[in-house]
Amino acid sequence: MKLAHLLVPTAVALLACTSTGFAAAGDAEAEALLKKNKCFTCHSVDKKKDAPSYKDIAAKYKGAADAPQKLYTHLTTTPKVMVDGKEESHDALKAKDEEIKNAIRWILSR
Repeated sequence: MKLAHLLVPTAVALLACTSTGFAAAGDAEAEALLKKNKCFTCHSVDKKKDAPSYKDIAAKYKGAADAPQKLYTHLTTTPKVMVDGKEESHDALKAKDEEIKNAIRWILSR
């Protein structure tokens, strides 16, 4: 009986640390992907540049069930966007499907 009291809290603590570690690794991978694809040229985490900040994008889509799919489409096609009053093509992310989905999770978590 006493052993069970020791094992359960320890297991819960280990799971919490492990999931936090995975989240941190996923965040670093997402940021690295966005940097590699030069996304930070137009976007920043919390300030508007030529494009909205990731924080503003997350706020725009907060609570929207279709947010991940909309962002996936935006990031995997070359949609037209307005930059300084001119229409330009938004570059598509060059990455594997799961890497793109991880970047979307990172953006929406800002």
